[in-house]
Amino acid sequence: MDLENGWVDFPRAKTAIRRRVPLWRETAAALRAAIAIRPEPKDRADAELCFLTARGLPLVRTSPGMRVAERYVTTNMVTRQFSSLLKTIGINGRKGLGFYALRHVFETVAGESCEQVAVNAIMGHVDSSMAATYRERISDERLRAVTNTVHAWLFRS
Repeated sequence: MDLENGWVDFPRAKTAIRRRVPLWRETAAALRAAIAIRPEPKDRADAELCFLTARGLPLVRTSPGMRVAERYVTTNMVTRQFSSLLKTIGINGRKGLGFYALRHVFETVAGESCEQVAVNAIMGHVDSSMAATYRERISDERLRAVTNTVHAWLFRS
């Protein structure tokens, strides 16, 4: 993560597709604030993570199952906390309404940028088209056009 210049580069966990995402100034500032007060990591391997639980564990982690060693259990505190927030504010009970719904909203709003190739890159979507085979890069300007469109929609006055 490059908070100074406002970029984060990381692969999407589900597809391992490399992503380069511009950060809004507000997001970079919020990340700096969160990192400044986060707990010490329980494991040194987690020292580079921005967010940790109060006990210093990653918010999302996988561990062996209790009954069958070959099975793994994923603990996702992001999803749990988001669900709790929805319940607290009275937005719950509808199928498909959860943290993952934010991807649906982003895709829909970001598409208004008319930069679908850049939207797909930020989303980490697999693109097996011939155009993707020939495409060497997607400029930072195109990626910023996408996030600027979402920012304008979110903070419209």
